[in-house]
Amino acid sequence: MSGVALALEVVVVFFLALFLLHRYGDFRKQHRMVLFATLLAWFLCFLIVFILPLDVSTVRPPACVETRVKGVVPLLSYSQSLVPKICQKPWSYIPDGILPVFWRVVYWTSQFLTWLLIPFMQSYARSGGFSISGKIKTALIENAIYYGTYLLIFCSLLIYVAVTPKLHLSWSGLRTIGITAANTWGLFLLVLLLGYGLVEIPRTYWRASCHGQLLAKTYFKAAKLMTEKADAEENLEDVMEDVRTVNETIKYNHPLRKCIDTILKKCPVEYQEKMGRNMDDYEDFDDKGNPYPSKKSLVKLHKQVIYAVQRHNRTQVQWQILLDKAFHLEDVAKNESSSTHKFVHSFPSAEPPGWISKYLYTPTVEWYWECVFRRWCYRVLAVVLCVFSAAVVWSECTFFSTQPVLSLFAVFIQLAERDYNYVYIEMACFVTIFFLCYCVYSTVFRIRVFNYYYLAPHHQTDAYSLQFSGMLFCRLTPPLCLNFLGVIHMDSTISHQTRQPTAYTSIMGSMQVLSFIANGFYIYYPMLIVLLCIATYFSLGTRCLNLLGFQQFVGENDLTSDLVDEGRELIRRGTTDTGPSFKLSSVLYRSDKAELLQDVEPLDFTGEEPLETDNRRSVSLYL
Repeated sequence: MSGVALALEVVVVFFLALFLLHRYGDFRKQHRMVLFATLLAWFLCFLIVFILPLDVSTVRPPACVETRVKGVVPLLSYSQSLVPKICQKPWSYIPDGILPVFWRVVYWTSQFLTWLLIPFMQSYARSGGFSISGKIKTALIENAIYYGTYLLIFCSLLIYVAVTPKLHLSWSGLRTIGITAANTWGLFLLVLLLGYGLVEIPRTYWRASCHGQLLAKTYFKAAKLMTEKADAEENLEDVMEDVRTVNETIKYNHPLRKCIDTILKKCPVEYQEKMGRNMDDYEDFDDKGNPYPSKKSLVKLHKQVIYAVQRHNRTQVQWQILLDKAFHLEDVAKNESSSTHKFVHSFPSAEPPGWISKYLYTPTVEWYWECVFRRWCYRVLAVVLCVFSAAVVWSECTFFSTQPVLSLFAVFIQLAERDYNYVYIEMACFVTIFFLCYCVYSTVFRIRVFNYYYLAPHHQTDAYSLQFSGMLFCRLTPPLCLNFLGVIHMDSTISHQTRQPTAYTSIMGSMQVLSFIANGFYIYYPMLIVLLCIATYFSLGTRCLNLLGFQQFVGENDLTSDLVDEGRELIRRGTTDTGPSFKLSSVLYRSDKAELLQDVEPLDFTGEEPLETDNRRSVSLYL
């Protein structure tokens, strides 16, 4: 079984990353380099999380014979009897020498992606130029400032080490300084995201069990999305008018005509047809002496077209999906009082039911699941997640204490060590780090920073946001893993215990090169999670955004109530407008939505940058 667990997890993680990329990206229309870089970044980060429990179990002693030697303390608490005891290898034991090489390849590849390749590709993607050389030039200029900032931070740490008499510079020391600087940056953001996720994730599942509140929030989202949808349509019309003007100004024999053709390819088909009919192939470009736009203005227009089209298509698809959700929640509310205990849809599908709907998921089963069992499953899950969150908060605040051991996760691992229960060690480690990653990664997927960064499902995420998420994952995962090892007392730098280190911590080097970070920042900064959890519980961030004019769903609030009523009316009108078509054939509705999903033009590798003049953006955390 040696190495089988490692190979199996590599395959599982690859398909998990591929599934998520298919959900958020578009394999047909986005550039292959964008998809490859994002897939590689997600794959490497998920791989670190899945393989680390195997690394923890591998440091347990392999097959060995215990010999009680006076004055020698064994690594683990072996049996107190003097009879030799055979220690079996764990089923997932990985031979010596494999994990150190594996971690070096995975870690340094992810760091190359997050600090060098992906930032360059982001600048290249949003440059909006018409030639490869122009995009590269723009990317180099932008990243020169970007890399200079990191070089300044690294030089500051280097000067600190140089002026400290007790420290001696070496290649391994310089490498450790670089790793420490990267992990420190990641830990800043990690604590913020983790503090939010530890509270918001259990609360989200609890609220999902309350159909009334969930439906009200859906109405609220409908009102906001309709505003964004109307704004996107208006913006698209304005941009298409600018395109029409330059299209009529620059004729086919003008040197910049190739740029216009590139812009036209990004326009919706109906606009392309209208502009094509208004062109005169035989009109000379300089007969009228009209002023011509510069290439720089065409580059800006190109970026505006891509952004306007992508935003318009995204809001159209999101509106159809939100209608589906609202109709379903309204059906649940209507069927809760049903005496027949059979779920009835307001817009039943015209397609014949499959064998699953016919024999397994019958209307009776659907009623019991949607109206009875589902809410209780969500509530039980919310309670379990609350317990996990409380354990994480307690452990983050007490993991520095080794005598006595106060971290709950460290206690669980040490109890398993006494019996050499490797399966329990791996499962406990996996559940713990999986929950930490779920809190952090789900927040990355939920958060929205204006229209600048937004991970939208159903193939609606632009290239810049995909790459930005990959860059965030690569920066958050290493400090997250080190924090996890500290919580279970497997990092000797934090626990100050003499024990065999994991292969992962061995490639990180000794953090004692920068003792003020190892003994101070890494230990006490995670305690800030308590304050962040309190702020999230009372929705302080949401209330502040609401006061600043960014509408948020805040319980009992006049503005929230008005938007809920507005959204309810919009859904009602949507039901009235689309009702007959649903009653005649819901296939038409489904095919329209599928067509929108296929016709969406996401931001491609030629790039796009959100318009800086758009002042109607919103900052929100979507639950």
